[in-house]
Amino acid sequence: MAAGHPDHGGDPGDPRTDGARLDPLRPEGGNGAELRGQIPEGPRGVVLLLHGGAVSGGQRVRWSGVAALRMLPFALALTRRAGEELAVLRLKYRVRGWNGANRDPVVDAAWALARIRDTWPGLPIALVGHSMGGRVALQLATEPDVAAVVALAPWIEGATPRPVLGTRVLLVHGTRDGITSPRRTATLAARLRDSGIEVRHLEVEGGDHPMLRHAGLWHDTAADFVTDVLVGPARTS
Repeated sequence: MAAGHPDHGGDPGDPRTDGARLDPLRPEGGNGAELRGQIPEGPRGVVLLLHGGAVSGGQRVRWSGVAALRMLPFALALTRRAGEELAVLRLKYRVRGWNGANRDPVVDAAWALARIRDTWPGLPIALVGHSMGGRVALQLATEPDVAAVVALAPWIEGATPRPVLGTRVLLVHGTRDGITSPRRTATLAARLRDSGIEVRHLEVEGGDHPMLRHAGLWHDTAADFVTDVLVGPARTS
């Protein structure tokens, strides 16, 4: 895939004008966290996909692992829906676990967001996360340039920051999820809505935690929501 970089202007000696250093997929700096994705020449927005994990664990994450692969259909659905309008990036965490106060996936996602803002300053960003990734997305909803948050079967525990006013939130949970709590997701939706946040809450009847039941509904709902926020509802597939 070809990676295009915006023209930032400025001094030719400024590292921000060096195309190689602006490549968001460059591996340095992540300490094992990595980004992969579809990068059009001049995107209008950026999507960061965040996979699930575990309560604790120091095992290194592989791209071939189930959790990371689970986000690939969402990337494909977004690319089909948005075409060349959006850069769609998948993040692989360093390690599998949340790991208490370390909040390892939050650290990795914050690194990825900084990389995105460095590459495309000012572009709106959507965070799309599953399970633990949904928790990460909700934790980072107050980050600069985040315009949309999609939490799929999210792991909700402890305090969830209130997103910045104007940030749009989509919460999706299957009614047959035995891993994370649909009830907590519904409670969070109501709390955010009461605080003035624009929230869409969807219950997938019979949906399970891996999002295998009614898979197309999960993929298309997330892709449509993100594209409508970042590009606009007039965009057609």
